[in-house]
Amino acid sequence: MSHPHPELGPPPKLPEGGLRVTPLGGLGEIGRNMTVFEYGGRLLIVDCGVLFPEEEQPGIDLILPDFSSIRDRLDDVEGIVLTHGHEDHIGGVPYLLREKPDIPLIGSKLTLALIEAKLQEHRIRPYTLEVAEGGRERVGPFDCEFIAVNHSIPDALAVAIRTPAGMVVHTGDFKMDQLPLDNRLTDLHAFARLSEEGIDLLLTDSTNAEVPGFTPHERDISNVLRQVFAGARKRIIVASFASHVHRIQQILDAAHEYGRRVAFVGRSMVRNMGIARDLGYLKVPPGLVVDVKTLDDLPDGEVVLVCTGSQGEPMAALSRMANRDHQIRIVQGDTVILASSLIPGNENAVYRVINGLTRWGANVVHKGNAKVHVSGHASAGELLYFYNICRPKNLMPVHGEWRHLRANAELGALTGVPHDRIVIAEDGIAVDLVEGKARISGKVQAGYVYVDGLSVGDVGEPALKDRKILGDEGIISVFVVVDASTGKITGGPHMQARGSGIDDSAFGDVIPKITEVLERSAQDGVVEPHQLQQLIRRTLGKWVSDTYRRRPMILPVVVEV
Repeated sequence: MSHPHPELGPPPKLPEGGLRVTPLGGLGEIGRNMTVFEYGGRLLIVDCGVLFPEEEQPGIDLILPDFSSIRDRLDDVEGIVLTHGHEDHIGGVPYLLREKPDIPLIGSKLTLALIEAKLQEHRIRPYTLEVAEGGRERVGPFDCEFIAVNHSIPDALAVAIRTPAGMVVHTGDFKMDQLPLDNRLTDLHAFARLSEEGIDLLLTDSTNAEVPGFTPHERDISNVLRQVFAGARKRIIVASFASHVHRIQQILDAAHEYGRRVAFVGRSMVRNMGIARDLGYLKVPPGLVVDVKTLDDLPDGEVVLVCTGSQGEPMAALSRMANRDHQIRIVQGDTVILASSLIPGNENAVYRVINGLTRWGANVVHKGNAKVHVSGHASAGELLYFYNICRPKNLMPVHGEWRHLRANAELGALTGVPHDRIVIAEDGIAVDLVEGKARISGKVQAGYVYVDGLSVGDVGEPALKDRKILGDEGIISVFVVVDASTGKITGGPHMQARGSGIDDSAFGDVIPKITEVLERSAQDGVVEPHQLQQLIRRTLGKWVSDTYRRRPMILPVVVEV
């Protein structure tokens, strides 16, 4: 199995007749999925998603793929194929289209409807091409065929990309649920047909590669939900992804059966479920869904609220309810259902929300104590079955952390894919398919691009490090006025601490030390403010470290008069 080397340089010019595959996100992480295909000087992008921040990224809203490697080549992009409508596959599209709004978007009916609604908020009107399973479209030099796959959102597609260099199949996210709610199966017949033609490179979803056996059926959840609804006496509040149409359908069915009304809470939930209902993907009995403003007129035992926040996102509705920062107040006897998986890295945030809800008297039902979620990804048994159908000549696991990629690669090897034809890559690694063999050829820049409010890419790792220090250790500011010509102190030092755990009265011990250092520097002729700030920072930093064993951020301000 080939894998990246840290010393890889930029990839060389693509050999004539070769196909280059460069993932810019989704490898070594759960989210931010984006892959660039290059043939004959033209580019095709599959997915453009976002990654949600973790605790060590304070203040960050979203994390985007790094577009720098293709920024100068956006005119070469023939289109963006979107495999399905989850945020980790479409959330980055508005930010890419800001740079070139006329790149065509290619996807299924529901996927395009979801991204079009999102783009309206960014005031972008995209060019779109709607496709469906069984369809085939020529996109520049890329001959794309679309295959139905089953996932936790309707209308998901895999794509087979044919070029003179060979055929690449990209599964997107998929599983092989044999009893899907919408009766739309993963089209194994189509994959078998592609296998007969010859799949030169297979890019496969790795999310559940470590999980043995087969992923349970989505409809297995229905009986558990009925039991929860039957036992609930007050309000039921369900948290789910805003695009998980299948899960919301089961909530609606249970609510209808037990005589409850449903209200959607949160802009993205209201928008997405409205789209799904209008397009016929969500079956809503008349009168079942009501506006959240009318809930006060209904008894608690007839209310179901469906909101976002299943991952503990600080600004989502459920987190705000747990923190008593929402118009909907949790009361004793409410039932809260977290109907989603735990994305790696979100565990602490989710359990913090669970504890907050429990504190106010809610009965919290989650994956840890009831079967209220099944995955949307193929487990190891399904992947083995899938590989035996596809019989790829080369394999490249995608969509997963390192442990998932490794586990997926081992499954491929067990089914007979030669070890030297399995490529375990990471974000930014260019993989060339030349003369039927996939090889790593180089590496492009593919770091994190942070979205912080309206700022995109302006916040980097140094700023995040500063935020971490501020959050963990606090800040001490020092204000000193000096004579511009002599460097002698004419005012101060004045000191103030915030979040450091140090009382301002304690600074009486260190002010003489700072004064002494500045007086000595004045005698030596040091008058430049930056140098004086450095002297203050070192003196105060040493005192804080020696006295408190802490390392707060120190902000010295030197004013010349």
